[in-house]
Amino acid sequence: MVPWLLCALLGGWGLYLLGRLYCLHRAMEALAGQLTDWLDRDTNTLLTLSLSRDPYVRRLTSQLNGQLRRLRRQRRRYQNGDRELKEAVTNLSHDLRTPLTAICGYLELLEQTEQSSVAARYLAQIQNQVERMKQLTEELFRYSLLSTAQPLERADVMLNQVLEESLLAHHGALTQRNIVPDLDLTTVPVRRQLDQGALSRVFANILSNVLKYSEGDLAVRLTSEGEITFSNAASGLTPVMAGRLFDRFYTVESGRHATGLGLTIAKHLTEAMGGRIRADCRGGRLTIALSFPAEPSKREGASCSTPYFCDTM
Repeated sequence: MVPWLLCALLGGWGLYLLGRLYCLHRAMEALAGQLTDWLDRDTNTLLTLSLSRDPYVRRLTSQLNGQLRRLRRQRRRYQNGDRELKEAVTNLSHDLRTPLTAICGYLELLEQTEQSSVAARYLAQIQNQVERMKQLTEELFRYSLLSTAQPLERADVMLNQVLEESLLAHHGALTQRNIVPDLDLTTVPVRRQLDQGALSRVFANILSNVLKYSEGDLAVRLTSEGEITFSNAASGLTPVMAGRLFDRFYTVESGRHATGLGLTIAKHLTEAMGGRIRADCRGGRLTIALSFPAEPSKREGASCSTPYFCDTM
């Protein structure tokens, strides 16, 4: 009689523990779902607990809500500070344009006067520094505008045409550097729903980067899948340095006269249009690769023809 009673008690206690574990499991799943939803939607709703009355679970819920309140305050403080910083950069870069324009005007007047060789040399140095300041101010202004998440005007764009026009626009600058591009562009029309102005800006910034870092060559490839690569010799770059080219204000020694914003803007615009962009340095060659995938219906059955992207999928 006693053994059967003990077995019954142990069995009942086991069932009770299993029930508690099941309720705890359900409560943890509910908390995890609410936490994920809170992080994804940035909602003001706090975590609630209705599936368990366990004091430890309720204490955990209370502590999580306390941390979420703190996180919400910090997030709002960061968002407000970030917005104020962007507005300050926009206003500052805009206000700098007026005095820089005036300085450029006076410099042009000075160039028309008689000068000694020393004065002419000093004047040339001033002109170079003013041009650098104008470029930096312009890039800061454009980056601040891009950071405000302005909507893109998407339309049917042919990548082939925009890329060819960008290469043609930089023909003079490439010729001055004795760079003859090696082109491998598909003849198949590659159409995407993109912002043509933003796409032209991406190509222009990448080509400007080529002019800064190339050692005399440039290879451009466009595939029928919308994958584009710009490759040039850059023995002074390392893989680590190439990986940082998209960081704001980052420049390498050979590009010390750059603003460090061109590729940052290119990355921002590319991702805003649903594309991908990466930089890599292998065997002394810098490769900037970007891809604009087609709609799923158009991409069905297509294969990856660019190894650089296939390796990272």
